[in-house]
Amino acid sequence: MRDSEIKEHLIALLGGIKNPDAASVAAAMEKLDEILAAHRAELHPQLAHFLERRSYAKALDFLGGVDVPSGKCAPKGSRSP
Repeated sequence: MRDSEIKEHLIALLGGIKNPDAASVAAAMEKLDEILAAHRAELHPQLAHFLERRSYAKALDFLGGVDVPSGKCAPKGSRSP
């Protein structure tokens, strides 16, 4: 699995969120979910964690070489409605 492909889908997803484009967001999320399911064992554990938790901005930062501190993700199910 190439990080550039993941990065491409993350950029498309975040762009779709910024410029409300539900179809683009849904397509990118679906592709990222497929990549995670098919290539989890090949992914860096921290990247897999971000994708699983849908922490897409953190995943993009990670792929861009930004040091994303561990332990900063909210526990699953703790998001406010």
